[in-house]
Amino acid sequence: MSVAPKNNAVAQDNKSLTTSALTKDLLSTAIITFLILTPIVALKTTMNQGVLTISERWWMTFVFVAIVVGVRLFLHLFVWHKAPSASTSTRVAVAATKSNITEAIAKNMATGLLIFAIVFPIFTFFHPIWDKRVMDLAVYIMIYIMLGWGLNVVVGLAGLLDLGYVAFYAVGAYAYALLSTVYFPQWFGTGIIPWAFYITLPFAGLLAATWGVILGFPVLRLRGDYLAIVTLAFGEMIRLVLINWFSFTNGPQGIEVPKITFFGLKFKDEVGSFSDFFGIAFNRIHAYVFMYYVILAMALATYFVTKRLRRLPIGRAWEALREDEIACRSLGINTTTTKLTAFAIGAMFGGFAGSFFAARQGFVSPESFVYIESALILAIVVLGGLGSQIGIVFSAIAIMGSFELFREMDFMKAVLPSGSEPIQFRMLAVGLAMVLMMRFRPRGFVTRREPTVFLKEKKSVSADLVAEGHG
Repeated sequence: MSVAPKNNAVAQDNKSLTTSALTKDLLSTAIITFLILTPIVALKTTMNQGVLTISERWWMTFVFVAIVVGVRLFLHLFVWHKAPSASTSTRVAVAATKSNITEAIAKNMATGLLIFAIVFPIFTFFHPIWDKRVMDLAVYIMIYIMLGWGLNVVVGLAGLLDLGYVAFYAVGAYAYALLSTVYFPQWFGTGIIPWAFYITLPFAGLLAATWGVILGFPVLRLRGDYLAIVTLAFGEMIRLVLINWFSFTNGPQGIEVPKITFFGLKFKDEVGSFSDFFGIAFNRIHAYVFMYYVILAMALATYFVTKRLRRLPIGRAWEALREDEIACRSLGINTTTTKLTAFAIGAMFGGFAGSFFAARQGFVSPESFVYIESALILAIVVLGGLGSQIGIVFSAIAIMGSFELFREMDFMKAVLPSGSEPIQFRMLAVGLAMVLMMRFRPRGFVTRREPTVFLKEKKSVSADLVAEGHG
């Protein structure tokens, strides 16, 4: 005897909210919002000739309260308590059709993005004013895509929450800085400096992987919040060492390092440079285009290596560890080596990215490796979808691109308080976007997962047909 399953989704949608309950909810929302915004928005302190004065901006407070109440009313009417939806069979059929369409798009998504990334520098030449700026922004975004793919090994595949990933980024950068400016010139002479990036790149990854193993040993028995606290502390320890070990790292003053070259040819207007060797006019865009293709090649190497590892036994062990560590142990999987390999491989890619960052900037200092960098990389992985490599691309473009977008919003100065710049609100906008994403798309931008093991037919599972955390 079978019992028909209850449709909890329809039952939840049919819940009604009375007028009195709605009024109470909106009134309480308005009061709480008003109390929070009063010391933040309504009262503004300014220094006028050594005297602290308080100016009032109640109109702005009431505008924000009205916006919050309006948004909550919209959610009540159209999201949380909307009209009953169609039957279960109809919704499943619609979801299946939607799944087939998205699956057809997903098959060609990676190829399309790859082609666009390869030909992207060509489009920048059509806008001679923005070419350098756009190319530099593209290089900047590609660095964070590579960092996101590296952290995805630890967080997305192995399920180990790492809040100190920026430490490996710093190890890679300082490995390049110290080897290229101190040790290699002492051992091999100054003639090796133009080739420093290509020679130190594998050493930077190896050193970062070593530190990943060093971090992995003390946290073998930790998971969840405790693991996050320890990794956060590790990231801060590395930053403090870089600041205070002045004789080794030059402290807060940083280190000037040689910039990347075209296999020994500098991008300068001089004899023996890139332009002189090829007999072309000097143009700074040559350096940006070359750096773009270098970081693109490094990011693609990260993508294909992690994709291949996911299909190997070690990748399946990572996913088993992510789902249930106890079941993973009961199946005979060595969780110690599984965790250490995840930390080491993820840290190695972070070291590669750090080495390129130093060669791109020509300067490294501890201020480039603060905690907010780890938070941004983790946000890219989470918003993109844990375990989703394509989703990380979209989230990196959205988050890091939005930072640059705020620099162009000079028209907002007319509505902002005096002395405020639009760029000051970029973290607020990103935080709000993250809250909305976690509310409406908690599984990230890309909710589909391609299975590593399948029987007869490889078929992705859509989030529309799978409960949260089971697909």
